[in-house]
Amino acid sequence: MSFKGFLRPDGKVGVRNHVLIVPTIVCANHVSERIAEEVRGAVALEHPLGCGQIGADFEQTVRTLGGMGANPNAGAVLLVSLGCEEVPVDSLRKSISLCKKPVETIVIQELGGTSAAVRKGVQVARALAGKIRGARRERFPISRLTVGLECGGSDATSGIAANPVVGWVADRVVSLGGSVVLSETTEMIGAEHILARRCRSKGVARKLLDFVYSVEQGAIAMGVDIRGAQPGPGNMAGGISTIEEKSLGCVYKAGTSAIEDVLSYGSQIEGKGLFVMDTPGQDVESVSGMLAGGCTIVLFTTGRGTPTGSPIAPVVKITGNPHTWATMKENIDFDASPLFTHGAPLPRLGDALLRVLLRTASGRKTRSEVLGHVEFAITRCGPTI
Repeated sequence: MSFKGFLRPDGKVGVRNHVLIVPTIVCANHVSERIAEEVRGAVALEHPLGCGQIGADFEQTVRTLGGMGANPNAGAVLLVSLGCEEVPVDSLRKSISLCKKPVETIVIQELGGTSAAVRKGVQVARALAGKIRGARRERFPISRLTVGLECGGSDATSGIAANPVVGWVADRVVSLGGSVVLSETTEMIGAEHILARRCRSKGVARKLLDFVYSVEQGAIAMGVDIRGAQPGPGNMAGGISTIEEKSLGCVYKAGTSAIEDVLSYGSQIEGKGLFVMDTPGQDVESVSGMLAGGCTIVLFTTGRGTPTGSPIAPVVKITGNPHTWATMKENIDFDASPLFTHGAPLPRLGDALLRVLLRTASGRKTRSEVLGHVEFAITRCGPTI
């Protein structure tokens, strides 16, 4: 099985060909957005961070911004710096340049303010767009895909329809030599022992259990016992009664393959097979972490419906709820509800979703792309100083 993607100079394969405009600090967001608006094929990575951060929290932000720039879906990168931020712009540029893609930098303070920075940025971004405009899609085996798995707005149908169908696809991608990443540590609570048994080694299992324990302890420190709490209001309204029930549904997305490794947020995904990434249950932050790690496409299940997308990667929406398919069809790419409404065989639905995945990787736009959804956020692990 194959798809058509863009071969990058470092040997990786992207499924989109964007000029990525990366503000290195919140103060550079407006300039970055203005630049992206003027350049065809450019997208801006708006975020509220880059200042007042220290330690691991700061390092995570820098790692995530660098990872987004290194993502194969970005053919070229323009870093937009204010000029006095803590983010080491030169180091960030050098790390992205290791991918051998074009990378440029502009500094707002050096250029004399907003208007001058926008003019210069548009000039530079157009030049970058010209450098990658000649890129053409080539055919590659599915083994060159790195697929992120996400769920949001879950309900009872997620665990009995959408997630099992995605799990079938995940197993198929892994069996054909591709890479798959399961996210959302919070939504593993109560089912972590099941995943731990599937880990390739005791060391990998220990990492997974440690991440889950850390999330629980962080909540307890704030006076909340997650394991004894109820799911969110939308989850409960959708028929999910306990955290454990939600988690059991969530892990279905990972299919049955062995877990090769467990990764920190935004860390680079190396190798083939199934991986777990430590991300929060907040959808946008979770998806962003996987993309920073190198995922090029995302399978996102939703019971109640969510419009979330991404600036640089296609996000394929799957629902197992026939009502959501009927009422939010403009946001949904695939209906998995026939699995339980009509007794459709799992392999048949899984194969249909796999075809959607490959067509999307080959260039067909998802509903979130058509509607212009470009949500992006970086998770925090410390206070603003």
